[in-house]
Amino acid sequence: MDREEETLLRFPCDFPIKVMGKAEPGFEAMIVELISRHSPDLLETAVTSRYSKGGKWVSITITLRAESKDQLDAIYLDLSAHEKIVMAL
Repeated sequence: MDREEETLLRFPCDFPIKVMGKAEPGFEAMIVELISRHSPDLLETAVTSRYSKGGKWVSITITLRAESKDQLDAIYLDLSAHEKIVMAL
């Protein structure tokens, strides 16, 4: 079976990725840099951040133009391997 047939998504498509971690200086820039490796045309306007009530945690959502399931798989592998990332959805 073709890898593209293993998903319900139709590529290319806009795809939001949410990443959570401690609100530390440089965290957002690090997330943007990791995702930009796989999506070099990522726009600055595609990034939004939301801090927890106490300000200890941050949720960053990046909406990118996904070209394939393999691209998304590679992004999630990089995100899940990073020690500062608590969760990626």
